[in-house]
Amino acid sequence: MTFSPAYWQSRLDALRAAHHVPGATLAVFVDGRIHELASGLLHRGTGVEATTDSVFQLGSMAKIYTATLVMQLVDGGRLDLDTPVAEILPEFTPAAAPGADKEITVRRLLSHTAGLTCDFTYDSGRGDDCLAVYVRAARNVALDCPPGTAVSYSSVGYNVLGRIVEVLTGRTWDQALKERIVAPLGLTHTMTLPEEALAFRTAMGHLPGEGPEPEPAPAWDMMPRSAGPYGRVLASAADVLRLAKMHLDGGATADGTQVLGARAVAAMQRWEVDVPDRWTVSADGWGLGWSLYDWNGVPGYGHDGASIGQNAYLRVIPGADVVVVLLTNGGGARRLYADLFRELLADLAEVRLPPPFAPPAHPPTVDMTPLLGTYRREGVVITVGVAPDGTPQLRYEFADGMRDFSPPLEMDLVPLSATVFAAAGAGPSFSEDWMPVVFAALVDGTPCCYIGMRCAPRTTAD
Repeated sequence: MTFSPAYWQSRLDALRAAHHVPGATLAVFVDGRIHELASGLLHRGTGVEATTDSVFQLGSMAKIYTATLVMQLVDGGRLDLDTPVAEILPEFTPAAAPGADKEITVRRLLSHTAGLTCDFTYDSGRGDDCLAVYVRAARNVALDCPPGTAVSYSSVGYNVLGRIVEVLTGRTWDQALKERIVAPLGLTHTMTLPEEALAFRTAMGHLPGEGPEPEPAPAWDMMPRSAGPYGRVLASAADVLRLAKMHLDGGATADGTQVLGARAVAAMQRWEVDVPDRWTVSADGWGLGWSLYDWNGVPGYGHDGASIGQNAYLRVIPGADVVVVLLTNGGGARRLYADLFRELLADLAEVRLPPPFAPPAHPPTVDMTPLLGTYRREGVVITVGVAPDGTPQLRYEFADGMRDFSPPLEMDLVPLSATVFAAAGAGPSFSEDWMPVVFAALVDGTPCCYIGMRCAPRTTAD
């Protein structure tokens, strides 16, 4: 296989413009070489151009950095995957679920099966104690579901993991990341704090405006420091690729330094749990940190990330020795990813990505009776019903501490199957404007509804 920089530069330019993405950078490892491309603008207001050394916010891709730190500690014998977290952090005992602390383990936190919720953003200050304060506050947040009963994407869980790193290393999460990953890998364009980004060409996020082109976000960074382990690493595309390349090479750097043991690397890529919602982040399963993919028998791993107006995508195909990283700053980023990666991975690794998520031209007729009712997780209430004309409908409303976040959303549901539906009008964050709504069950049979890969068990049936 060969990589033509001129051809892929033209495709990146064309697809970026077609999907109204202000700027993007692309890093590709193939044929034993790293190729870097850039297109568009970092900021539509200033006109600063994107370059290959530009730094973007990685959003949830930060979880891979935290997972790698945790697995370093496991690899070094300082942590056991099946140790209850309460043995390491006695202050973390979920008040809303007595006894659950004994079932919340490191393994379950890494694989999003601990039952902890996702959307608990808490500004615990800028001090070095921000994660300790966050974890104490999080103990009062209700679980999405009992530990070990389902997969439910959890940012809270990764902050708990970040705090474990701090306790066992005696360093802040930011310092541990710099010393244990950034420095050994020579990641010169990777950082965690906003003031560190001032020394680099840094992307501005863009949000939908009145016209087809997105507008610069009102603020560059809206996350507190405590969001670091789950959502704030900043990096260039090539630096993200170098982290992934270390995992591809069994934990070793280019000069042979073993950053992570080969057994720990393999454990991270081992299938831990199936993912009922295979569309929101394109994952078929989850390992210890990694999203796992099965492209018609071709395995891969990676992770997505999103922050305010910025989206990041990483895919690794070990059988072809290929890594692809795309960083973007607004517009139809999801569509750009889908179109570009569909072409790239087919050409470089013979991978056939599934078609974009959308209902069929002739949707099946589905009996909604088993699905009707109210589903609830922390901060969100989901009501599933049927309109007088028989159209399945969903009401998504914020509650608890998030009640003022947004007005309720009313959406019609179009069935793909008896348990998978497409909700219309979700916006460009989802492919083709369709949002996946997936119905499944906890291990005890309790019905649940997945939106955004977050699990909401049913509380009342209609």
